[in-house]
Amino acid sequence: MNNLDRRRWLKTIGLTSGLTLMGGLPAVAWEQTEAKTSLAGPVRLSSNENPFGPSKRVRSVISNSFDIACRYPFQYLTQLVTEIAEKEGVSRDCVVVTGGSTEGLKATGLVYGLEGGEVIAADPTFQSLLTYAENFGAYVHRVPLNERMEHDLEAMARRVTSKTRLIFLCNPNNPTGTLLNRDNLKDFCLSHEDKAVIFSDEAYYDFIMEPDYPSMVELVKEGRNVIVSKTFSKVYGLAGMRIGYLIARPDIADRLKNAVMANTNVLAIEAAREALKDDDFYKFSLQMNAEAKQYIYKTLDDLDLRYIPSHTNFVFFKTGRQIRDVISEMQKENVLIGRPFPPMFEWARISTGTMDEVKAFATALRKVMA
Repeated sequence: MNNLDRRRWLKTIGLTSGLTLMGGLPAVAWEQTEAKTSLAGPVRLSSNENPFGPSKRVRSVISNSFDIACRYPFQYLTQLVTEIAEKEGVSRDCVVVTGGSTEGLKATGLVYGLEGGEVIAADPTFQSLLTYAENFGAYVHRVPLNERMEHDLEAMARRVTSKTRLIFLCNPNNPTGTLLNRDNLKDFCLSHEDKAVIFSDEAYYDFIMEPDYPSMVELVKEGRNVIVSKTFSKVYGLAGMRIGYLIARPDIADRLKNAVMANTNVLAIEAAREALKDDDFYKFSLQMNAEAKQYIYKTLDDLDLRYIPSHTNFVFFKTGRQIRDVISEMQKENVLIGRPFPPMFEWARISTGTMDEVKAFATALRKVMA
């Protein structure tokens, strides 16, 4: 499903107003839930995974691809690169396929962090690029979020110097789930791309509830100094397969390809190709995510706990207690929630899951917060 069709679909089903139309779910996708009702073992709502994937179509393709699992992936990668390029509206030489978007983040951290390169990022945000860059000698300027829990673009701009090589934007942000104003985001990129490379981590882009919200791939198409990362781990449910990609201007893409350390595998490639075609499961994932978020919101409202409306598949909320204690107590109730996100030690991140899992979370939270 291309971006325009996805936005039209979001408006049609009313997800932007928090509505969930279960009667409209594709029957083939609804079957995905049949094996997902058991709560044996801990309820895993800690890593922002999609509990419904891979889709049935993708599982079938994976099973049928074992005969080529003995082959190196390079010859099979060509078609996936072509299909990603068509989806994003760029040329093939703009696409860098990686072992999950995390590998793309780390490769970028390596390229721009070597020899004391300076990186600017929000705090808290997703750390993989930042910590990897630091491992290779980079200095990372961590800029606190503003009072709305969003990237403070003005404060980040003040940190830009002649030594700045990369500005990292996680949008929507992990762990807060906040989304930058589209005009402010574009203005920021255009104002600073001549001073440093702008990295837009769009792992959660598919969950954005604002119609027609632009991907920064649009700036890559204009030849700007921008890198965009995307993943098959979230809405497509392929976190365990480890496959994602970067979109960048060809000269930048070439630098990043040289830093990629572990190519993805044949099964992941074939799974990703089929996932791109499975519109029913894509819609199903978004719709189930919206329903789970509404249930989480209601639970937090009932408990009078502050939370941030989310453009992702998780919700960030304030417990008012030390997060390590809450994590431990929730674990005793058989529910796993997100790790600490310094310096916000009284906030918790809860991923969406199946409705049974989310209801188990609600029961556990009411007990823990009593």
